[in-house]
Amino acid sequence: MKVTVKLYATLGDYLPAGSKNNRVVVEVPEAAAVSAVLAPFALPERLTHLVLVNGVFVPPDARAKTPLKDDDVLAVWPPIAGG
Repeated sequence: MKVTVKLYATLGDYLPAGSKNNRVVVEVPEAAAVSAVLAPFALPERLTHLVLVNGVFVPPDARAKTPLKDDDVLAVWPPIAGG
């Protein structure tokens, strides 16, 4: 199945070369968990602050057991500070 992975802000540096608009479409096994889909990107865990599947927040303790479906969109943001 295909899943779109979007990595925002500095996480875009972890996308494969040639990725555009901070996103890439990946082929993954059926019902792959969020954490399994993100594993090949080697994102530091401390930088995966906000994770959404189709706009719905996935808390850290649910990422290893939340399955994805074909055409899902997985978006990840690092912690952001403002002032």
